[in-house]
Amino acid sequence: MINNDENNKQDSNKHINPKIQQRLQQLLTDLQLDDAPAGGALVVYQAGKCIAQASVGMARSDLSWSSNTLSLNFSTGKGILATLVHVLVSQKMLNYDTPIAHYWPAFAAQGKAQITLRNVMSHQANVFSIQSIEVDNDTVLDWGIMLEKVAAMPTTVPEDAALYDSAYSALVYGWVLGGVIEAVTDMSLAEALRHYLTHPLGIVDSCYFGVPDSKVSKVARLVKNFDVVAQEGGQESRQQSAQTRPRRSKPVLRADSENTLHTYTSLPSYACWQKKAIKNQITAGKTDSEIVDEIPSLDTAKINRLYFNNSQLNLKNYKSALVLANKQPIDYYDKQTLQAIIPAANGVASAHALATIYAMLANGGVWQGQTLIDEKTFKQLSTPQVTGMDAVMPAHMDWRLGYHRRFSICQSDGFNEVIKDTNNNTENDTEQAFGHMGYNGSVAWCDPARQLSFAFIHNFDVTMLNDIRQFALTEAVLALVDSEI
Repeated sequence: MINNDENNKQDSNKHINPKIQQRLQQLLTDLQLDDAPAGGALVVYQAGKCIAQASVGMARSDLSWSSNTLSLNFSTGKGILATLVHVLVSQKMLNYDTPIAHYWPAFAAQGKAQITLRNVMSHQANVFSIQSIEVDNDTVLDWGIMLEKVAAMPTTVPEDAALYDSAYSALVYGWVLGGVIEAVTDMSLAEALRHYLTHPLGIVDSCYFGVPDSKVSKVARLVKNFDVVAQEGGQESRQQSAQTRPRRSKPVLRADSENTLHTYTSLPSYACWQKKAIKNQITAGKTDSEIVDEIPSLDTAKINRLYFNNSQLNLKNYKSALVLANKQPIDYYDKQTLQAIIPAANGVASAHALATIYAMLANGGVWQGQTLIDEKTFKQLSTPQVTGMDAVMPAHMDWRLGYHRRFSICQSDGFNEVIKDTNNNTENDTEQAFGHMGYNGSVAWCDPARQLSFAFIHNFDVTMLNDIRQFALTEAVLALVDSEI
């Protein structure tokens, strides 16, 4: 039976685990740090049921955060787009190993005739450089023109290619997959998303690539943009929008306050992080005295470095994937940008919608008796395609088909023993978990071994490379769920 959005919202409290929800609510409140009134929301599903949801802060000057608040989640939306592709593969409309040009002939231009969905979705196609396409900020907002330009683009080999197994296609990816989806469904991307994914899951009003005009005023904003809300009600021109748009487009790095550092020490994962930091120092060949000096305190940069090693960031490749050739930043919170279709970067969804999508994946492609993704397809999409370093992201991403590994380092030995005892399978549970994070540190993932899914979204003015919230929450969810075993 297919539930609509309202039924899903009404049913969301029936299976709440009070202990887990209370702990996560407190943790999310603590992780507001010094950034109030900004906040966010998280949702946890297990075995297809919502077991916890929490929220804190203001999404807009007139709207408190909730699990149903719409938010710009940047690349976290790539997981939604990939899931739509997998549904189409399951329905035999697409094949991972058939050249994309078979479905979209124009894509064959400039040596791309043999590139497959598998190549693109595991970021091994060398179609990652947005700088190889002549576009400006206005062009990026035009879906039709961007499809033409991406179809005609050349491939680009990343700098120091021999060091890497993949090159994350941070922007181009969305137009490639979106173009294929439209070609095989004979629908617009919005229509295909609704028909094949969000309607069956009951989340049609909370998941978009291109926000409808009626929903723009409900999307969370950065606090620095709260004063622009009133202007969205009128007929605002692009020139007026530019005049009111904040000059600063990137988050400002700042030193951790004493309050932030104290909050970190109280996090349940802090002791694990200390052990990992010490291990990394020993591996790096530091002396005992140097190691001891660094044990007492871990700040944001040191904790983040446990997940992303910024020293390995290839800045040329990073900019090639993320920065337009004209070097003008895109204001993704601008009304026109929110309403444009930029599937790799401007996915808008609620925490509830994201957690629902990944709950279906955590259950092997089945949701409330419906098989959206068959067993054969699910095995393919969840199998790692690469294990080495990525040319754009400073980490081993372990790309599946459209998803990366879950970034967690504080694993529950007890849970691994349960998996080993019940399945006679010694594979670490981390290897089975996958999802996608966004530029701002939003994240959604699933863990089929635990039948678990998690989504965290927010309007903190940070990036995934200078924040630790998604990691702290992920580690906490795993620990709390495993403690219930």
